[in-house]
Amino acid sequence: MTRRLIRALPLVGAGLLAAAGVSLLAAAPPKVQFSDTRLKNGLRVIITEDHSAPVFSIAVTYNVGSRNEREGRTGFAHLFEHMMFKGSPNVGSGEHFLLVYSNGGDMNGSTNKERTNYYERLPANQLDLALFLESDRMRALDITKASLDNQIGTVSEERKQGVDNQAYGRTSEVLESLAYRNAAYRHSVIGSLDDLRAATVDDVAAFFKMYYAPNNAVLAIAGDVKTAECLAKVRQYFESIPRQPDPPAVDITEPPQTEERRQTIDDSLAKLVRIDIVYHIPPSMTPDADALSVAATVLSSGRSSRLYENVVRQKQLSSSVMASAGESRGPGLFRLGGMANPGKPIADLEQAIYAEVERLKSGPIEAWEIEKARNSAKRSLVASLTSSLSKAVMLSQLAVYYDDPNLINTRYERLSAITAADVQRVASQYLTPQNRTVVITNPKPATPAPVPGAPKGGL
Repeated sequence: MTRRLIRALPLVGAGLLAAAGVSLLAAAPPKVQFSDTRLKNGLRVIITEDHSAPVFSIAVTYNVGSRNEREGRTGFAHLFEHMMFKGSPNVGSGEHFLLVYSNGGDMNGSTNKERTNYYERLPANQLDLALFLESDRMRALDITKASLDNQIGTVSEERKQGVDNQAYGRTSEVLESLAYRNAAYRHSVIGSLDDLRAATVDDVAAFFKMYYAPNNAVLAIAGDVKTAECLAKVRQYFESIPRQPDPPAVDITEPPQTEERRQTIDDSLAKLVRIDIVYHIPPSMTPDADALSVAATVLSSGRSSRLYENVVRQKQLSSSVMASAGESRGPGLFRLGGMANPGKPIADLEQAIYAEVERLKSGPIEAWEIEKARNSAKRSLVASLTSSLSKAVMLSQLAVYYDDPNLINTRYERLSAITAADVQRVASQYLTPQNRTVVITNPKPATPAPVPGAPKGGL
């Protein structure tokens, strides 16, 4: 399925107002009221009512991502993102799409290292349809050799389009493989085609039974529903699905990195030299990870950010330089990177990025920069709460990741408590040369194909 990221839309001019010291959205973000129920088979059900529009969204998040795969069996979680649409006992291949779209809805699925998620968004009178579709494929999936081979072919084409035949497509794989020693996080989500081609129907069926069980999932519903009636319907459709043994825990230990790791790769599709830099950081929803999230905002969020002002606008070394502290339940990565402008040495861009990191450590960090980060966090949260889909996805994911869906109501408070001293402390602790991994991607002209009949040697 298409990898769709659910993001909040920024408010126009927010960065400029924050830069001027104007506090946006002075009131606290609205609290999300929800019920949280565990069915007899272990399925966790979260329901939040929102009657502002006659629609609802359902999100089913399974506690399985590429981190749950073992070496030699990679790519299974992503494969199942596709397999889950290929038929179940009462729904034929492709019928899931037809039923949702013909009833005025939309749907999708996505996989990352941490989880696999499916959703439907439908008119309020189609709750039974959504519950039937999701419960039918959770209960049993139509896994045949023909459907398996078909979807392996689909994944192969997806890899060709998104990785092998895409500029900088291999960069992320090389970067993570170089940065991580932990096997769970080292390989890409799409995995190895050789591993998938070696898989049998029994291998795939065993993976489904272990990970696509009710006790390994969270179902969240947000929108124009009544909680008691909705929960009764959920019980009707889901509670008879058998519980399975709990999957094995994932080893998330990562040994400390003691020296810089660096690699240069060639990319025949790339047009500009690109640098990617990562530092190991703690898992998300920890105090240090919160402070690093604010550090990323200070460095690269908007035109008032340090990297844009000093590296992009003044030195004109790149058209864009990013920083982010991505979400991870295990060992995370703080990412920096950009492409050098034509004629600008990549070494100059690299050193300019490091200079801003060092300046972040030694200060000062202005009050408006911290205020901007707070406003950005609140703005994103408030915007996401206007969407039933965003709420359903957030609640189910927070429950799977941290066993605490109420983090939807406290995340902003955590970030708003971060100070400039906190940012400088974590930058000094984690953004160090010995904790750094660097990958430089160089454009390389493709080798021209030999002309038939042309001489192969010299005179």
